[in-house]
Amino acid sequence: MTREEIRVLTPLGMLGYGFPVNWFKKGLDMNPDIITADAGSTDSGPQKLGLGSMTCSEDAYYTDMAVLLEACHEKKVPLYISSAGGNGTNQHVDDFISIIKDIAGAKGYHFNMAAIYADIDKNYIKNKIRAGKVTPCGAVEPITEQEVDEATVVVAQMGVEPYLDALRERDNLDIIVSGRAYDPVPIAALGIMEGFDPGLCWHMGKIMECGGKCAEPAVRSIFGILRRDCFILEPLDPASACKTHSVASHTLYEKSHPYLLPGPGGMLDLSQTKFEQLTPRSVKVSGSKFMPSPVYTVKLEGAKKVGYRSICVAGIRDPFLIKQIEMMLKEIETSIKESYAQVGQDYQLIFHVYGKNGVMGELEPVKDVTPLELCVIIETAARTQEIATSICSRARVLMLHNHYEGKIATSGNIALPFTPLEIPLGEVCKFNIYHLMEVDSPTELFPIKFLEV
Repeated sequence: MTREEIRVLTPLGMLGYGFPVNWFKKGLDMNPDIITADAGSTDSGPQKLGLGSMTCSEDAYYTDMAVLLEACHEKKVPLYISSAGGNGTNQHVDDFISIIKDIAGAKGYHFNMAAIYADIDKNYIKNKIRAGKVTPCGAVEPITEQEVDEATVVVAQMGVEPYLDALRERDNLDIIVSGRAYDPVPIAALGIMEGFDPGLCWHMGKIMECGGKCAEPAVRSIFGILRRDCFILEPLDPASACKTHSVASHTLYEKSHPYLLPGPGGMLDLSQTKFEQLTPRSVKVSGSKFMPSPVYTVKLEGAKKVGYRSICVAGIRDPFLIKQIEMMLKEIETSIKESYAQVGQDYQLIFHVYGKNGVMGELEPVKDVTPLELCVIIETAARTQEIATSICSRARVLMLHNHYEGKIATSGNIALPFTPLEIPLGEVCKFNIYHLMEVDSPTELFPIKFLEV
């Protein structure tokens, strides 16, 4: 029997961030066919991938998953989780499986599961580089084999095809946990497998993977109904509503083009998309199209360790110093450059001046503001933690005691709210692989393991 609709419940935009259980239960009463939860993003920087850490604490994942697994067990609704741990490495897929096993064992649940892995063998990538099959994704440098070696681990964003393989091989799956995946994949997978319009599947996934951010006001949980000619979105919190403008505006979220969105295997074309207010709280979307690419590519993500970081947080209230802050910081930079050049130290020194242009930096359009107070964060990075902290300390002492015109106080120029005054932050990482790689098959890099818990 052919389905005419697929009902999707997405309780939150990022697994581990928490969600209102009462609205989630309301969503369960709406008879979803699947529950989806994305866990991944590069938004918080390269540290997760470079150091193997997770976006949220293990306790946070336990809390969210306990609610989701109870629903999966009690309501018999399949659960799809993507980009385990935030970066979607093999290690974090296994970590999520361990959490699921712990909860299932304690509660007496039984699940049939599929685990899909996304770590990519470095020799495979190097062979693709030699064949000219790896290109930059955006404004990044061309990839080199050395950068591949220096990355701690490299993952690839899988498309929907590994999910389809898992679903076709085992028709009784309760849970899929995957490594790094294109964010809309868990939401789009079932619809694409059932022959729904892939443009609608991908567009609904693009919006719903952020939870209820497309609603007004933005909330955590969203419910979507995919039909053959459209999809419908409605937030679960009755105090919120999807509006045509809120759904259309969120369609533009994280995009470099107003109506073209590239992804694994093709391009989503939204140039003919129509947004209609279906009810006061729900929006109907139609007309979205998917254009397959002649060559299938996946995005590689890798990070490497580049040193250590220390910071110092300083408050400034003196109006004379506030007016001369740029001159003061330049003097400090010059003094440290002279001191540390003599001992051959390679370092970075950055001042973040909050209250003036700490957010926008040189792009700040308001230039003539005179703030009442400033917060200056001194950031240093170097090859060892000791050097980074030493340079940070020197900058802090100079800021504390340097003379400036109009200075009256004979003590320090700044207020220091924390001790230790210099705070070591540990290793620093940077993204060194953010590239597209051509593949012969969309499933060849993503092995699947089936298991029972």
